[in-house]
Amino acid sequence: MDHTALSLIELGAVFFGLGALGRLAGKIGMSPIPLYLIGGLCFGQGGLIPLGDIGDFTHLASEIGVVLLLLLLGLEYSAAELFTGLKRSWVAGLVDIVLNAAPGAIVALILGWGPIGAIVMAGVTYISSSGIIAKVLGDLGRLGNRETPVVLSILVFEDLVMALYLPILTAVLGGVSFLGGMKAVGISLMVITVVLVIALKFGRYVSAAVDSPDREVFLLKVLGAALLVAGVASAMQVSAAVGAFLLGIAISGSTAENATHMLEPLRDLFAAVFFVVFGLNTNPASIPPVLGWAVVLAVATTLTKVGTGWWAARRQGIGKMGRARAGAALVARGEFSIVIAGLAVAAGAVTGELAALATAYVLLMAILGPTAARIVEPVARALQRKPFGSKSPASQTG
Repeated sequence: MDHTALSLIELGAVFFGLGALGRLAGKIGMSPIPLYLIGGLCFGQGGLIPLGDIGDFTHLASEIGVVLLLLLLGLEYSAAELFTGLKRSWVAGLVDIVLNAAPGAIVALILGWGPIGAIVMAGVTYISSSGIIAKVLGDLGRLGNRETPVVLSILVFEDLVMALYLPILTAVLGGVSFLGGMKAVGISLMVITVVLVIALKFGRYVSAAVDSPDREVFLLKVLGAALLVAGVASAMQVSAAVGAFLLGIAISGSTAENATHMLEPLRDLFAAVFFVVFGLNTNPASIPPVLGWAVVLAVATTLTKVGTGWWAARRQGIGKMGRARAGAALVARGEFSIVIAGLAVAAGAVTGELAALATAYVLLMAILGPTAARIVEPVARALQRKPFGSKSPASQTG
């Protein structure tokens, strides 16, 4: 069969399969990310039916997926909201780093993956999934709850940490010298500072530059700007994903809202390809040896995230039920964890076992997170009941 025809058939099968998996995930009320990863595992190296040579397209599509994920994340915040969130949550954010980065780093060192593996796994276990959490809070009708601003503030802090972490990780994975690494971090800090100042002072001009009443022109300008900024950021040794995130912050007001609505379908498409590609590059046979460690990390970091949310909500004077909801909401890991592991795998700086562990861990956490958020309230209420079936006084709802 002609190579082009075969490639079109394979891509069509991949996209149709992703649609079927997404529909299945919606029916059972879970994030589609685990199913996308499983789909990639089934059709990648060591899978049931390995796909042919569509690697060039899927690699580029997965890179675009990361850029769009971070762009739309940035569009959710203005620079002023970022600063407000940072002021409100910096103490809880530091606690979050210590409690949730440590388990991943410790396991990596125990498994003999060295400092680079520890840095990678620290990021994998630290960062919560903003996309999964936002969807779960919306589905459960908790966006107006008192504890929700606490959750969002911690997520904002994590996003800012990622803006610093990803350039450092890129430099480390690239094997640059200490001086070169410090230079990369300095450039990253300078770029982040300049963009945030521009966003605060001149955001309306950035928005005007990409805005257009014509939907086609608007789409081309926003997407083109995102890819252009991501490419320039990558050339300056700043993560392409961070560049897209900062561009999203600089776009504000109605332009940001319109860009979000316009780009969401593209983000979902290319992000799905990204998760599938990560699964394609992970051999399913490498998962069973690290599955036990994935369970250990899942249990440990579920407890640490719940503890982080509980403590942060308590500092804001929120009741016990609200604290429990805040902690459970933060449990989910997803896109960012895979982005971090994907960067490490692409650089060839880590063992294949790390990719397998990250995949198994995200599979568990992307399922466990939404489940915990849904059941935390009935479980907490059941625990508050008195013996012999009598109920306690009305519990605090936060």
